[in-house]
Amino acid sequence: MQHLKIYNKEDLLSVTHLRRFETKLGERLLVASNPGDIEQSLKETTAEYILLGIPEDIGAKANESIGGADSSWVPFLQSFLNIQSNDFLNGENIMLLGHFDFGDLQYLIETNAHDREEKIEAYRHAVSKIDEEVEQLIKTICSYQKIPIVIGGGHNNAYPLIKGAAKGLNKAGLIPLAQINAVNLDAHADFRPIEGRHSGNAFRYADEDGYLQKYCVIGLHENYLQQNVWLDIANDPFIDFITYEDIFILEKKNFIQAVAHATGFTEDNYIGLELDLDCIEKTLSCAITPSGISPLHARQYVTFAATDSKIAYLHICEGATQLNDGRKDETTGKLISYIVSDFVKARE
Repeated sequence: MQHLKIYNKEDLLSVTHLRRFETKLGERLLVASNPGDIEQSLKETTAEYILLGIPEDIGAKANESIGGADSSWVPFLQSFLNIQSNDFLNGENIMLLGHFDFGDLQYLIETNAHDREEKIEAYRHAVSKIDEEVEQLIKTICSYQKIPIVIGGGHNNAYPLIKGAAKGLNKAGLIPLAQINAVNLDAHADFRPIEGRHSGNAFRYADEDGYLQKYCVIGLHENYLQQNVWLDIANDPFIDFITYEDIFILEKKNFIQAVAHATGFTEDNYIGLELDLDCIEKTLSCAITPSGISPLHARQYVTFAATDSKIAYLHICEGATQLNDGRKDETTGKLISYIVSDFVKARE
């Protein structure tokens, strides 16, 4: 895991605004006891949750999308570490491990690939390299029966998260086969064909490789559901979904009923809990939408699922504070911070 940057306590305190008569989360969060030995640190820690960043937009660019998904990790930390430590959430059950830095891969592509096709091929090759390192770390975390909380980055990382969690939970003896379920709140199914790895086909790869047992998507936008993908998921008994239109336009189910349906469909196994921020109305991402769920819905989704499912990991992805086309929104990091704190509170 050559690209993993491990944090120490000084790293946390450097972005924590200390104030008299207050205690911030950054003062309470745990760090790796032995940065040179991740396994030993995970074995020793009392933390149940391992917080990790994958700030990259290589997967999005491999999907021919706008870059910028790498920009939300630091703003998230600046918000999350400055939450008040109190009886609602004191932070002592969370280890902030660090983040992956794949900037060298990005640099090589940008400097050596010259035309569009060459760049796309290079990005997709790089995503496979990212997969390997992320899978290895997630497998290790889950084998020690810890819950990764992963902040992306593109949705391409769902594949190594599913694969790594399945292998880790199997190694820990918690599941008989290296397979888990996934629930995804998303405007898109991310079930595009196998054509090289990118942010639009993580669940297809996980399914084809046998690590994804059941998959349920909440809030699919019918306008952006490819016909071939629609036919594939509609005819697969191990995949279920409810569209945004069914929930909010036709009102066949309300939102909480839709979430309950998803957790019920996947209740026979651990789930990877996925949240793609491009489904939240006006939240900055490469696929920002003017018509989507509210931040309140996203917070309710994570809270309900955290209390109603066996959680393998939480993955929040695709958010940005700055896109490569110049658009900015400084509030994305704070929104992610709310959602992460909701998740931990719900489980505690």
